[in-house]
Amino acid sequence: MGTQAWALLITIQPITHRNAFVFKTVRLRALQDDPYAFGSTYARESQFSDSEWLARAERMNGERGCGFLATDSETPCGIVGSFLDQDDATRAHLISMWTAPAYRQHGIGRLLVNEVADWAHLRNARTLVLMVTSVNETAMRFYERLGFARTGRTEPYPNDPAVIEYEMSRPLS
Repeated sequence: MGTQAWALLITIQPITHRNAFVFKTVRLRALQDDPYAFGSTYARESQFSDSEWLARAERMNGERGCGFLATDSETPCGIVGSFLDQDDATRAHLISMWTAPAYRQHGIGRLLVNEVADWAHLRNARTLVLMVTSVNETAMRFYERLGFARTGRTEPYPNDPAVIEYEMSRPLS
């Protein structure tokens, strides 16, 4: 029995108007693959017009918000976003985190979170916060390995009130 080695050439790039439609493809795939990982739905976002996707990409490329796309050579394999809290700019929210199933356990999620942490730190944020559903134990363990802890704050998941979302946070150095 041999082992299979992965030779990954991962690039993390900002989401901009130039790759907005790659972002669209990855985001829609993420919503289909892991519907409980997001506050939105495939049914909703698949109806967005091209101009809406371009506007979204622009919002994810500014002083108050960012988005990043992970690619392996030319294959998109992950996304993440962030925005500064409207009421407290020392808090940055990590959102829309997803890694393609074939690419999990290869450090791509960590790269994406680190990119957001760096972006937030450059904007003087001191805390990175996120919401994770109670049915996503794998994600909770992943975030705990990256230094996140539950804050005690919860809220109902918008797409299924029987599911709870836990807030997690970690300090930024």
